[in-house]
Amino acid sequence: MTSPTSPRAEREGWIRNWDPENEQAWEGGGKRIAHRNLALSVLSEHIGFSVWSLWSVLVLFMTPEIGFTFTPGEKFLLIVVPTVAGSLLRLPYSRAVTRFGGRNWTLFATAVLLVPASLALYFVHRPGTPLWVFLLIGATAGTGGGNFASSMTNITAFFPQRRQGWALGLNAGGGNLGVAVVQVIGLLVIATAGDTHPAYVVAVYLPLIVAASALAGWKMDNVEAVRTDSGAQREAARSSVTWWVSALYIGTFGSFIGYGFAFGLVLQNEFGSTPLQSAGFTFLGPLLGSVARPGGGWLADRYGGLRVTFWNFVAMAAGTVVLLVASQKHSFALFITGFTVLFVLSGVGNGSTYKLIPFSFARQAEAAITAGQDATEVFTRARRLSGAVIAIAGAVGGLGGAAINLAFRTSYGDGSGSGTPAFLAFLGYYLLCMVLILAVNRREARTPAPAARRPEASRV
Repeated sequence: MTSPTSPRAEREGWIRNWDPENEQAWEGGGKRIAHRNLALSVLSEHIGFSVWSLWSVLVLFMTPEIGFTFTPGEKFLLIVVPTVAGSLLRLPYSRAVTRFGGRNWTLFATAVLLVPASLALYFVHRPGTPLWVFLLIGATAGTGGGNFASSMTNITAFFPQRRQGWALGLNAGGGNLGVAVVQVIGLLVIATAGDTHPAYVVAVYLPLIVAASALAGWKMDNVEAVRTDSGAQREAARSSVTWWVSALYIGTFGSFIGYGFAFGLVLQNEFGSTPLQSAGFTFLGPLLGSVARPGGGWLADRYGGLRVTFWNFVAMAAGTVVLLVASQKHSFALFITGFTVLFVLSGVGNGSTYKLIPFSFARQAEAAITAGQDATEVFTRARRLSGAVIAIAGAVGGLGGAAINLAFRTSYGDGSGSGTPAFLAFLGYYLLCMVLILAVNRREARTPAPAARRPEASRV
């Protein structure tokens, strides 16, 4: 690896011949550069998640007291649109970073967050604004959700294989925390200024977006290693691994982002909670779920990704049953407890499910090497496909969050409904995920394992 701090690299804006697997180059300066880019990537992704989930907070303020008369169904629609937009943007965002470079794309992807933030700031105090305008503004907030895919793809290129789990877990967990932080800011605004000043929540992020954009342009780097051929996502789409992992990720990340966006509205419709009461509980679940994500990866490393994910879905199904009981008994304390546990489990599942991606492709690579193929070639392909699957699974999982919000919208309708139908649908999906894992595990057990791989690693 040539010196990443050479005048030529600085002048052109790209680091050439980046090889994090070279231990001497890594210890001689590569590690410092990778960690600097990781820190700024976490900052950008964190702000992106906050802007993406901004409307989950703003809808709590949109009450008749400040002139808004939107129905519960319309409010749920306001949080569905950013979820869908952010999920769909993950595929082009992942591709864009491989074309324009990590520094360049992070600068753009962070700066563009000024658009949804500025529009929200302007219109949120104009109660005569029709719903369709707010839906368009919410769609622009989806740019914050796209940040995840480009950030993860970029960071994958900076770190050696042995450190990628830690780096990606920290990157994803730091980003997920943005959901909790924006809700804490909403709580602080309601507690100090009252529930009639939603613009204060948005105003906090404008200088942060500017600062993060400036730091990305100043201190981040582009590396040639992030560039891949344009067919990686198409090739990944032909792999069965992509789709069964995506199905599981709907149940884990879809639950995390769907519950995170909808929790405040659910409390208002299920228990008639005030904006202050809702905001007082909505941040805790996303906070704990974000912190639990690296733990899910660690458990998967120790006990096997399929095994951990299977038992995690068993626990999520049990947590959903708790919500059904709490809803029937109208027990606020039990309901909060059940939802908080589900948030933690969704975080654990996020970590363990993503661990299945590199493991599955590494296993295929080992089998190819055993069959006589070139080791460098097959492991390069495995790494390239892993990055593409991360983007696809992230997009599909985000759409799962939109499905959760639509289920709540259908259940609560005009405000006279119950969340029970939605909870039953979630329970059914978690059971389907368990069946899917058993089927995948059975297929894995029938496939001869290469000598370099521990057969028990994928067992449930």
